[in-house]
Amino acid sequence: MRLTRLPIEITTLFYLAMYVPYILITRYLTTTPNEALGRPFTGLEILPATLIIGLVMLVAFVWLSGWWRSANRVRVGPWRIPAPTRWTFLAGIGTSLLLFTVPLSLTFEGVSIPFIQLLMRGDVLIIAPLVDLVAGRRVRWYSWVALVLVSIALALTLWERGGLHMPPLAIAAVVLYTIGYFIRLSVMTRVAKNGNEDSLRGYFVEEKIVGMPLAIVGLAIVTLSPLANQGSELNWGFIQVWNSDAIWPLIWLSVMFTGIAVFAALILLDPRENTFCVPFERAASILAGTAAAYLLALFFGQAFPTRMELIGMILLIAAIVLLSLAPRWEARAASGAKLGAARA
Repeated sequence: MRLTRLPIEITTLFYLAMYVPYILITRYLTTTPNEALGRPFTGLEILPATLIIGLVMLVAFVWLSGWWRSANRVRVGPWRIPAPTRWTFLAGIGTSLLLFTVPLSLTFEGVSIPFIQLLMRGDVLIIAPLVDLVAGRRVRWYSWVALVLVSIALALTLWERGGLHMPPLAIAAVVLYTIGYFIRLSVMTRVAKNGNEDSLRGYFVEEKIVGMPLAIVGLAIVTLSPLANQGSELNWGFIQVWNSDAIWPLIWLSVMFTGIAVFAALILLDPRENTFCVPFERAASILAGTAAAYLLALFFGQAFPTRMELIGMILLIAAIVLLSLAPRWEARAASGAKLGAARA
């Protein structure tokens, strides 16, 4: 099976299949008291191991799949090894911001999964058409409609909540996430959204060989900083986690993380405009969050999604259906028009 040739709808299903258990494991670890600690893990405690194991798995994936052959390479002695260009290095910086804000977003007390996902994904949906317009790419009518649907879902949820009302670290995570995605989408649009499989694979490898190590190094620097509580949490996550009973859930978390990284890239690097691809990926992640929230409510006693969050989910489903069917309608209409002109 050639992953790069899968229809975007099938890729999105695989993405959902990875994202739901990823959210469940993350939320379970950060809400269920650990026997050794006497409390749940914090997001900063589970993050280092997730990134380190995820880096190993991503290296294994690009090696076994052969994707590394499509990357830009430089000669080091007798070897030619993958290396980023200046553009993919910039994308890697944006990716590093996503790598620690996404898992952190699932750990804030009093902030529901559907709400934080609507907020973070909504910000990216707003910048998607801006990236397209700056790049001179045409934004089709159905992409604008899908954007409006998802924006309404976000507005309704914010209205019901009465505003943000989130911890400062959660707001910072949203801001950094949005900046990271703006950088990433801009570079994707410039160098890799062209329908060329080599460009897609090369971009993925070059972005990740910068983003993953940079995120890990950034976290390691925090452990040496004056941030006492956060530093001690990260120190535990770098050193003591390997001997804890959390290591096996974290390995599974990293497996899901690797799958999410691959399938998200395949969706976003589809050659169609960002205003088409981004709502597809954003809506799928929000649906995964909503599904996970229901499972957590049913089996772990956590809060059910609110009425407005459910309305938001319905609007997102409508956006996905529109984005899936509208291009086919246009292609069929264009084919019919050509056939009619030929007969005339």
